[in-house]
Amino acid sequence: MIAGILFSGEQVVVIVRAQGGGCQGDLQGLMKECMQFVQKIGLVRDPSPSCCDVVKKADFTCVCGPIPPLVQQLISSQKVAYVTHYCGNPIPAGVKCGT
Repeated sequence: MIAGILFSGEQVVVIVRAQGGGCQGDLQGLMKECMQFVQKIGLVRDPSPSCCDVVKKADFTCVCGPIPPLVQQLISSQKVAYVTHYCGNPIPAGVKCGT
């Protein structure tokens, strides 16, 4: 997996290139559609419909394990919990995301 970061004004865009599909594809979609709602900088805000579409389909039991350390440094676990709950697919109890 290759991860890169682009800084654009106040937003941070993370590019995740994953080999194969499965939950890596979920992670890529989440980063593309939801990063602006879960990054540490900025206020908590409701996610977009396109972010929720990806969240609703994501398998968080699978996605939570392979989060690259670079991405973990940029995201707020509180905002991730808010977004997943708001979108109707909260992270299952007992699932550990990242480190």
